[in-house]
This record gives sequence, structure tokens and C-alpha cells, in this order.
Amino acid sequence: MPGENLSRDEAQERARLLTVDAYDVALDLRSAVDPAEGAGPRTFRSTTTIRFRAAEPGASTFADLVAPSVSSVVLNGRELDPAAVFDGARIALDDLAAENVLVVDAQCAYSRTGEGMHRFEDPEDGQVYLYTQYEPADARRVFADFEQPDLKASFTFSVTAPADWTVLSNGEREGDPVLAGDAAATWRFVPTKPISTYITAVVAGPYHVVRDHYRRALPEGEVLEIPLGALCRASLAKHFDADDIFTVTKQGLDFFHDHFDYPYPFGKYDQAFVPEYNIGAMENPGCVTFREEFVFRGKVTQASYEHRANVILHEMAHMWFGDLVTMEWWDDLWLKESFADFMGAFSLVEATRFTDGWITFANRRKSWAYRADQLPSTHPVTADIHDLEDAKLNFDGITYAKGASVLKQLVAYVGRDAFLEGARRYFKRHAYGNTRLADLLSVLEETSGRDMTAWSRAWLQTAGVNVLTPQATYDAADRITELSILQEAGGGHPTLRPHRVAVGLYRRRDADGALVRYARVEVDVTGPRTEVPELAGAERPELILVNDDDLTYCKVRFDADSLATLRRHLGDLTDPLARALCWSALWNLTRDGLMPARDYLDLVRRFAGAETDIGVLQMVQSWAGSALTHYSAPDNREQAGDEVAESALRELRLAEPGSGHQLAWARFFAQNADSDCELRLLRGLLDGTARIDGLDVDQELRWTFLEPLAAHGVADESLIAAELARDDTASGKRHQIRCLAARPSAEVKAAVWASVVESDRLSNALVEATIAGFCQAGQRELLAPYAKRYFAALESVWRERSIEIGMAIVRGLFPALQDDPGTLEATDAWLAEHADAAPALRRLVSEARDDLARALRAQECDARAAR
Repeated sequence: MPGENLSRDEAQERARLLTVDAYDVALDLRSAVDPAEGAGPRTFRSTTTIRFRAAEPGASTFADLVAPSVSSVVLNGRELDPAAVFDGARIALDDLAAENVLVVDAQCAYSRTGEGMHRFEDPEDGQVYLYTQYEPADARRVFADFEQPDLKASFTFSVTAPADWTVLSNGEREGDPVLAGDAAATWRFVPTKPISTYITAVVAGPYHVVRDHYRRALPEGEVLEIPLGALCRASLAKHFDADDIFTVTKQGLDFFHDHFDYPYPFGKYDQAFVPEYNIGAMENPGCVTFREEFVFRGKVTQASYEHRANVILHEMAHMWFGDLVTMEWWDDLWLKESFADFMGAFSLVEATRFTDGWITFANRRKSWAYRADQLPSTHPVTADIHDLEDAKLNFDGITYAKGASVLKQLVAYVGRDAFLEGARRYFKRHAYGNTRLADLLSVLEETSGRDMTAWSRAWLQTAGVNVLTPQATYDAADRITELSILQEAGGGHPTLRPHRVAVGLYRRRDADGALVRYARVEVDVTGPRTEVPELAGAERPELILVNDDDLTYCKVRFDADSLATLRRHLGDLTDPLARALCWSALWNLTRDGLMPARDYLDLVRRFAGAETDIGVLQMVQSWAGSALTHYSAPDNREQAGDEVAESALRELRLAEPGSGHQLAWARFFAQNADSDCELRLLRGLLDGTARIDGLDVDQELRWTFLEPLAAHGVADESLIAAELARDDTASGKRHQIRCLAARPSAEVKAAVWASVVESDRLSNALVEATIAGFCQAGQRELLAPYAKRYFAALESVWRERSIEIGMAIVRGLFPALQDDPGTLEATDAWLAEHADAAPALRRLVSEARDDLARALRAQECDARAAR
């Protein structure tokens, strides 16, 4: 990674000096299907012509390129010695003219890490698939460029590849492919509008393609026609529900055209679902890429379909927020990601069948934000990004989910109409340009009439999450005499923010015992204490819910009476959003060491079975798994695990046959099965000797059942091999690797560690699967020797591996299961002894250290409850 970094200061200087007009990029990808030769990387030819201007003739600069070798560099007709000007990451350019032409002919490497030009060979049919992934700065692994978001240009791509392939890029194809020798052809694409390097794209291979189109009438009699495409690997075609993907796509295009008043600007709209993808999706204009796990091979819950729809809409929002108008530097990454996250949920609720999307947002997305905002690496929504390594780590819960939450609060603050009118002006004023925070604030001030400076300072330029707690007093007649909201800041971030919140009062109905809201007011919370006089005189509630309807971004606490009510009647709360907010608040109490893990798990056992929202249920189950693994006192962990597994099996048997709830409970049961009886049931469900009415044990669920059997030593290598023979696919291979790594053997763990830490032969997807199998909660003693080895390997891993793989290893192999003070001390010692380590590496380790310290505090809270 050293040598590949780029600082903000360097980028600003280069942007001051250069204006980039156009790229012409020719890629020869025929080598993708050639037999591998030698020990070096498999490469392809990349020829790039860049036309650019310099503000200061005679000045020097550099172009970016990460490649094994460069054949030639020609600047303004002058041949430069590649050995003299190329250092493996940069091409030095001296004596610039006012107008310049740079031509670079290089051999670039195919990737197996999901960065640059990723190459994947399908084990099912032997076919080769390629796609690119660049954000924040990996286009330079495919072609020479000026790799920073504010040097936009028009791109013309041409690609030579096997003639029977499908080849796509950002622009529409220009004419038919031209034959280029035996069994090959060259595709050329129309020039793009000015876009940043990181959102250019190429997708190539024998993809299965489905076509559709979108048509919309525009003002003055014009018609907008958008060709639509949806792609996946040929071997996944039988699972590909393109019709549903197109339905959501068209609903999204309708929504954004209705609200943005700026026609989709990039011609076609292809969506490619690609293998071994590191992230959820990428907003390449005209050629959006998604992880192929969104092509569902087996039965999934409606929450999975909702999640896919949200991601489709998130990426579509980027066509305007991020692609049409792009941040100047990664400091303002939120200008695209926060908006896309918010608009994804907004459009999901208003334009699709997933009308409860705000419940998912409150329960899942904000949970991500709350965690990130309490880490030592927390940062303002507008971050201080010094370089590309900083940028890579800031694709986090703050930039996405907190930023989106802040925007949801902003809509409540300035009004929906003013917010959307601000967006419309923003697009028209800055189309194909780059912006900073001030550019957005100026249009919002125009449309809302409000001074945005103080709001921005409080919400965008400070870190940390506020805590809101109700405090009430009552008279002899059990009516409220005074109700206040107390606001606290913590974690070294003292800012108390203005909050627009709803306060709901709940009590049980006499007729059926349902816990329902009978009073609600909205109030502006400012400072440490805010009175709510509108509720004075109201009858005494059983539950006071601050931030009812989830208008603001905060952690919610309960007064003693409300918490007691939830302990007894959480399942009686009828409103699904209110219930989701309560589950989230109870989880935050557990994470913060204020509620014993055993109490949270008791709530799950008693009330999760009645949860009607499948997304909330799956989130609650995930939190329960974390509470059991990380927050339960060691002396209580075994008993707590037995109780969780027993309740999961009970709910599995009680769930409606064939329902999503039944599927969710089946998975949760498998994750927690531990006793001989429970493991025999899983084995029986696999071999057909056991049956649960309505439960379809499809291939994906078979793998879910097989992993705990492998982790407990019940399924050996031969049984895992037999399962792979049933499912000899790319997904099956990942599952097999995970199950093999899960086996409870010292020899297995040693081999797994070596395959990930000491070798780079595994692809990104197989590294992820291997780490997941290696780290089994029930194998703490077996994994103990690897804590010391982890710290010894950190610097070499970070130095020798790509940043994507480095992040996966540093995060995934941290010895979190060695949850004792000794591991905390070892982490502190490493941080103290490696003050000069890469800041990004230190950040990852310090975040893991914080999670461990939190776990130890929660375990102590749980242990105290037993005394």
C-alpha cells in the first residue's frame, strides 16, 4: 500500500494546475481466457490517451497508474523512459505545455481482491467474468489517470474481448463490435459526460442479459427513453428475478424524475450483479454493479427483497447525488452517500411496495450509525480526510447512516418542499461539477429561509451521539405535572444539538391489553433540559417514548416506569415503528453496559416470537447473537446459550409453516444449536430423517445447517465434500471453505491461518469465507494461541496486502473472542509500541480495542446481575 497513497494537499495542487478534457482508454482483455503462465500476475494491455491543460506551462505533475509494467510513455510526442518516470504507482510528468496529450501503454494486472479489474472463473461451467470496481481510487489499476474526484473528464472506452462475450461500459455501444482476429471483437462506447475516474466502469464476460426500457414524457412534448439492462452470471440465470428488479428500477426512476426535475443524464441504465464483490453496489453511471448475493439462490425473507430494493434505489439516487454533482474531495463524501442513503429509504417508502422502510431505517441503519459514532474513530459527518487511506475507512456508518439520519432530521427542520427544491437547484447549478458543503447549504438557505450555519455546525461538523431521557412528575390524581427531556453528550464530544422530536405517551387499553399511544407532541429540544408543557395534565403514561416516529438522530433512554413497562409488555406495543425504536433503545442499553445481557436475552425469549416485522425480528436475533457471544458473563454464557437455542427451536416450531418468520427462526436456531439433541435435529433436517412442517430445506439452508455441525465436529471433511458435490457452484465453494475452516481442530486452524495471513492465493470472497469459518464463538480455547500471532502479523499484512484484504484480515482476525483484560492489554501495548504505524491500520486496531473494552464492561454488568 505505501506509494499508492494520495494526500489531499497533493490533489489540491494538481487540481489547481490541471484541467482534464478527455480520456480515450483501450483495453485488450483477451488474455482473461488464456491459460495462466508463470508465477507472475495475469495481465492485460491498457492503452490510455489523456488530453489535458496546464495552468502553468513548464510545470511538473504526475499521473496515477498501478501496474506491473509500462511499455511506453509519450508526452506531447516526446517519448519518456518508463524506467525513469514510472515508480509502480505514479508517472512523473515534467515540462508541461499549455495543452497536453499523454499516451501510456501498460500491462495492468487482473485482480482477485475486488479492486480494479476483477477476474472470476466460475467453477460451475469454467466461464470467465470480469468487472471493475474503483472507489475510491482503483481506476489507476486499469488505466493511467489523474485519480481524484474533482478532475472530471469525458471518457471513451474501447474493449477487445472474446467475440461471444457481453461487454458494457458507462456509455452506450457505438455501432456493432468489430472483429479483431480469431474469436475476438472490439467494442467501442460513446463518450461519457464529464464524470470522475472512480465511477467509470467495464463489465465483460458471458453474462446472462435481460433487457427492458423506461419511457417518460417530459415538458414541451419531449420523451425520455432509457434502455434498461439486468445481468448476472449465466449459471445464476435460473435464479434471476429480473422482472422484480426492473419493477423497482422503474418505480425509482418515476420517483426521482417527479422530485428532482432533472432528467436522468447518462443514457442507458444497466445493472450488473457480479461475483466476489466487496461492497453492496457501486453507482457507476449507466453501468451500476451489485454483489450477486442479491440474486437469491434459495428462499429469503421479505427483508432481503426490501434490502435489495433499497440498494437499487440508493445507487439510482447517486446518478444525481454523486455522479451528476460530485464532491470535490473525500472530506465531503457525505454529500453523495448520506443523500443516497436518505433518498434510498425515502423513495423505497413512497414509490415501492416496501412502505415500512422507515422501520428498517430506524432499526438497522441507525444501529450501524450509533455504533460508529461511539468508536474512538468517530468523526463529523463532514470529515477531515487527509489521504486515500483515510477515505477508504470513511465509508462507514457515520458517512452513510448518521448522515442520512441527519438529513431526515433536516427535512423535519426545513420542511419537505424546501428540502427538495434545494436539491433541484443544487443539481441545476452544479451539473457535471464538484461541490463542497457550502454549496449545498447556500441552496438550502435560499429555499428554506433559514440560517443553515448553526444547524450545520451542530449536525455536520461535530461528532458523537446525544442521549435523550424523559423525566416526569405526577400529582395525586396521577396526572403529569411536569415533563422534561434531559439531553446528555458523551464520549468526549460535548455538543448538545437542537433536536426536533416527537414525544409519545402510551398506556394499555382495558379491552385487550394493547399498549397504544394516546398523546403525542412535537418539541424542539435544546440544551441539557427542555420542558414539554403541552403534556402537562395528561394522564399518567405507562411508557414515555422520546423520539417517537424517529424524527431525529439520538440514543433514547427510558425513565424507570417506562423500562418496567417494556420488561412486562414490550410485546403488547402495537405500533411497529414504536416497537422497533424500543428494541433499538434496549439494545443500546445493553451495549452501554446499563442493562445486563441476560435481561436483554430474556426480552428476546419472551417477546421476539410475537414480532410481526420480519426485518426487526432478524435484527433482534442478530443483536441477541452478539449479546450471547460478547456481552454475557463467561459464567453465564453456557446457560444463556442453552436458553436461546431452546427458545429459538420453540419459535421455529410455532412459526407459520412456510413463512419468512419460520425461515428466520430456523437460521437463528442453527446459529445457536449446541446440545447433542439440537445437533441431531440439524443432521436429521439435512438427511431427511427429520422434518418441520412447512420448512423447505433448500440448498442455502442446507449450508446454514451444515456449518454448526462442522464447528461441533459432527460433520467431517467427507460430509462437507458431499455437500459441495450437490452444490458445485461459486456459492457452494464459499460455503465449503467456511465449513472446512469451522472444524474444531488445531491442525485445521493452523492451516486456515496460514492460508489467509501467510498466503495471498485466496480471492477476496474466499478470504471473507475463511475468516468467518475460523472465528467460531464456541472455540475460544482453540483460537487462544492466535491472539499473539495476530499482533505480530499486523504490520506485514498491512504492508504486503491490498487495502481491501488488509482491512478484512485486521478486522476479521482481531482476537475478540479472547475477551479478557489480557487481550485488552496486548492491544494497548501494540498501539503504544507502533505509534508510527499507518494511521488507517491504527484506526482499525483501536476500533477493535474499543469493541473489546465495551464487551468487558457489558460482561461485568451481566455478572453483577447474578450477585
